[in-house]
Amino acid sequence: MGFADFLTDAGVTMLESWVTTRSYISGYGPSQADVAAFKALPGPPKVEKYPHAWRWYKHIASYQSEFSSLPGDPSKAYTTYGPEKTEATLNPKDTPKAAAADEEEEDDDLFGSDDESEDEEAKKKREENLAAYKKKKEGKTKPAAKSIVTLDVKPWDDETDMKELEENMRTIVIDGLTWGASKLVPVGFGIKKLQVNLVVEDEKVSIDDLQQQIEGDEDHVQSTDVAAMQKL
Repeated sequence: MGFADFLTDAGVTMLESWVTTRSYISGYGPSQADVAAFKALPGPPKVEKYPHAWRWYKHIASYQSEFSSLPGDPSKAYTTYGPEKTEATLNPKDTPKAAAADEEEEDDDLFGSDDESEDEEAKKKREENLAAYKKKKEGKTKPAAKSIVTLDVKPWDDETDMKELEENMRTIVIDGLTWGASKLVPVGFGIKKLQVNLVVEDEKVSIDDLQQQIEGDEDHVQSTDVAAMQKL
């Protein structure tokens, strides 16, 4: 089916859903699919409404000077990429709401039928058992949703002390943030960027806020980019 019109909320919502678990529109690296989708957008999506689409847009923007050399077919429209179906094509019985209703019915069945002919004592016992079961289910905590993120941290020039830059960055402490391995990657003219991996709890850590804190080290950091992001 492909993406809908990016000039509509529905189209950008499809993009948001698509890049929530992907770094690129197609494959594992930037391609003409990303170029086509990028050019179809009038500008960066609103970060507060479409955080993953905004992150993807900002990342692809860093490749603008390389657009013509990226692999893929530049003649393809962006609507040829994206999801093969939308929720509108799903069987109503497969929707989350219907599934929840089915689950509730199954919960009821675990403790017998609701037959009007059952005596009051049996009915009361069944209701008590059902209430205890539901309370037990609600008490189970779900594991926190996490993402692994690769950040590119770019210095001002080749004289920037990259060791100090990294030390300053790692002093940032946020509940739900775990710093990982890092390495220096040459970018040209003797300049190297710092590429660092980190794991974040999605509900606790805002990548945008983290980037702002890193960029607050104005003596060392010129800018930061999200190079990759993947759900764990």
